[in-house]
Amino acid sequence: MTGSALALFRAFIPNVDFTKILKVKIGAPDKFAPNSVDETFKDKKIWIVRENDKIVALRTVCTHLGCTPNWNDNENKFKCPCHGSGFRGPKGNQVAGMHFEGPAPVPLLRFKITMGDDGQLVVDEGTMYAFEKGEWTNPESFYPV
Repeated sequence: MTGSALALFRAFIPNVDFTKILKVKIGAPDKFAPNSVDETFKDKKIWIVRENDKIVALRTVCTHLGCTPNWNDNENKFKCPCHGSGFRGPKGNQVAGMHFEGPAPVPLLRFKITMGDDGQLVVDEGTMYAFEKGEWTNPESFYPV
């Protein structure tokens, strides 16, 4: 009976290592043109956004209900197809990822982005920064260029 109880208990514990932090090398800073969005890592839920003076790694998940917005270069915005939330792009003097239309309550999240020893930028998917918590001023939430 003890073995059955243990097996039943074990069935409710996921076989996942939550301590594993995923880091993605994205390339050298000069790879990213000013005022651009790179969708190379969208399958990892990462957009690399180069503003005039910094590079940020935005999480590709709408803050409304978790859908995946699409980048629309012509309109300079990330637009969520589910409920119409819009988030600003990097062109002009806009701050990429800020919400400005639709039901999303807050901006997109940023990932930690740092320079690796090999000269490539590294995005840490295990660390995110939220604008509404004042975390976008953290120096690890962007890479200055």
